[in-house]
Amino acid sequence: MATATLTQEQVQLSPPKPVRAARVVNPWVVALTVTLATFMELLDTSIANVSLPYIAGGLGRSYDEVTWILTTYLVANAVVLPMSAWLSRVFGRKTYYMACVALFTITSFFCGIAPSLNIMLLSRVLQGIGGGGLAPVEQAILVDTFPPAKRASAFALYTVAIVTAPAIGPVLGGWITDNYNWRWVFLINIPIGILSLFLTNRFVSDPPSYAEERKTVRRDGKLRVDGIGIALIGLGSAALEVLLDRGQIDDWFGSSFITWMFVIGVTCLTVAVFWELHHSDPVIDFRMLKVRNFAIANLFYFVFGFGLFASTTMIPQLLQSLYGYRAIDAGLVLGPGAFVITVLAPVGAQLVQRSIIHPRILLFGAVLVVGISFLHYSHFNLDTDYNHYALARALQGLGYAFFFVPLSVIAYSQLSPGQNNKASSLTNFFRNWGGSFGIAFITTVSERRQNFHQSTVGSNLNGSSHYLQQSVQQTAAYLQAHGFSHADALKASYARYYEQLHAQTQLLAFMDCFHLIGVITLIAAPLVLVTRYFKVGGKAGPAH
Repeated sequence: MATATLTQEQVQLSPPKPVRAARVVNPWVVALTVTLATFMELLDTSIANVSLPYIAGGLGRSYDEVTWILTTYLVANAVVLPMSAWLSRVFGRKTYYMACVALFTITSFFCGIAPSLNIMLLSRVLQGIGGGGLAPVEQAILVDTFPPAKRASAFALYTVAIVTAPAIGPVLGGWITDNYNWRWVFLINIPIGILSLFLTNRFVSDPPSYAEERKTVRRDGKLRVDGIGIALIGLGSAALEVLLDRGQIDDWFGSSFITWMFVIGVTCLTVAVFWELHHSDPVIDFRMLKVRNFAIANLFYFVFGFGLFASTTMIPQLLQSLYGYRAIDAGLVLGPGAFVITVLAPVGAQLVQRSIIHPRILLFGAVLVVGISFLHYSHFNLDTDYNHYALARALQGLGYAFFFVPLSVIAYSQLSPGQNNKASSLTNFFRNWGGSFGIAFITTVSERRQNFHQSTVGSNLNGSSHYLQQSVQQTAAYLQAHGFSHADALKASYARYYEQLHAQTQLLAFMDCFHLIGVITLIAAPLVLVTRYFKVGGKAGPAH
């Protein structure tokens, strides 16, 4: 009996087996982890731009040939980006995200050691495939990690990444190329990628509700693949990206190649929309655009990408070609805008989270400021100094600091948690295409408007003008006094005034681009007020 009692006491006194509790990770650790790789990918969209002449020399190819290094990356990126929601459901979001980071990192290494252009282009295609899934998956992770009441702060961090990375890219690329070697433009991704993989594996996990969402891509244990949708979207996106990136280089529809890209792109994407609307489990769920707030938000994602990428491309080009700035100096002009965004984006998040200003009102004001900043640029001249350009960029940054956060809150305001993953692909799809259209827009319009201004100014500048001839003769006399022959001095004098004419007309063309972008932005602004009212931090309203 005593033995029995002792055994019972031993049983009672023996400690129970510990139950392993689910590890709770600070959501900001998750946010910083996923933003790291996205920043790296967005940096790569522009970092190689200023290095192209050095890459051409290193690989023994012409400049026109190596521009395909940019095109192939953008094409692969555009193909994968809209499919990322479907792919993450097939493989699991964390697994897919880590696979994208790993592929991006490995192919960055092969880009850095590429001995020939062919290997470089193949590596860039694979790098674009890996990079295409990062931004939309990060946005979906942020939406699921943070509750609606605190989501605005996460979007502020995301804003800093997507705005500053493309601006820093050309500066960093120029600095690396000037001080080291163009290959390091790609090789710097390797340690960042390894760190991102380590942190993602340790801190990121799929939410429990995501398991149910993944079941939708399988029926009776078999994977359901929308093969026709994938083919149509992939081919259409690739053709349209090639069209936008190479159109001006190949004289648009004067080239049969560009004409075919237009036909293929428009046909495939038109058929894809019809097909996806009638498919039970589409790769891209265009039916979500029936939700008013989400549809209007995507229009502003397009406007956001259009203005941001157009200006980020145009300002360094303008400063380097007309003002003689080095790449790093031109990049410093973009610095104040990035600084303003970094400082004020969290302020915008707090204004939204604390319901001090409703996202609709904040976004409306932000769009107006961005539009006004572009109109402000359009009044500059060849005497405008660094301070004026930097302040104008800071004004633009002021608008963008309060642009993306309320926009993202509006986009997800009427969506259920199960729609977040698909929504992130669509929002990034529109933002990405906005950027591509913006770059194509300024590339084409600046050249066309320069031809227009050169024709207009030239026709009004009479070669027999007394003032012109007097100025030419004075300059020629000065050059003769400094050792030029009469013929060479006269020729150099005419060349100098032609260069001035060219600079003035080029500036006028850039100013026209700023003016048009500003007008487009301001025209879009009233659409913000058409969105449905919602309570910030509340549950999703009815999707209509």
